[in-house]
Amino acid sequence: MKTTQIFALSAVTLLSLGVGTSTAFAVDGGVYDSNGQIKFTPNTDPTKPVDPTDPTDPITPVDPTDPSGPNPGTNGPLSIDYASSFDFGEQQITSVTKTYQAAAQKYTNKDGEEQEGPNFVQVTDNRGLESGWTLTVKQDAQFKSTSGKVLTGAKITLKNGTVVTASDSAKPTGYTPIALTADGSEAKVMTAADKQGAGTYLLSWGTDAATGATSVDLEVPGATTKYAEVYKTTLTWSLTDVPGN
Repeated sequence: MKTTQIFALSAVTLLSLGVGTSTAFAVDGGVYDSNGQIKFTPNTDPTKPVDPTDPTDPITPVDPTDPSGPNPGTNGPLSIDYASSFDFGEQQITSVTKTYQAAAQKYTNKDGEEQEGPNFVQVTDNRGLESGWTLTVKQDAQFKSTSGKVLTGAKITLKNGTVVTASDSAKPTGYTPIALTADGSEAKVMTAADKQGAGTYLLSWGTDAATGATSVDLEVPGATTKYAEVYKTTLTWSLTDVPGN
């Protein structure tokens, strides 16, 4: 019994000495640096169209000229994501020169709600260079009917253009108005100079459904012969990596 008691006392004594030593001889542990790192690469995935009135919200646009449309956007990293097709409605034949307006863009928002907004074209630059680009459009030929009749002298004009984006990069230049000609001449739509245009950008014609419904015009001369048929044309949008001035 005495041996056991002495052992226990010795353990307590050593423990007490250890605590005293730690307190008396504490030292600075020093400073150590670690790192954080992330690398970005060009994104080749297609970019979904976004709301022309709120570019933070993705949408599903409706093509008024093609129930199976719209056409998918091009692949990145420099891409045309969407361009509206223009529906000028059903009009009565007349010998008076008339200007018709394209209907506003219809789309479904992220919550599945049907909405309307301005017609627009959308491009994305995910190259990670901020080196600029140029977007153009051309009308391939004059409006033709289903039987090949030409709507002579008809002219499309895109008005009230506004550049819309959620990007912090400097905005590209949007051109307005844009008058299209049926001879296939290209017209500038948006141009981004060096240090501009990284991210997603829209040029919307109008700022909401109301102004959008009055911002894309089709003028048809009164003297032009009109047949009771549907007339169509094709617009070709081209995006190159040539920076704007």
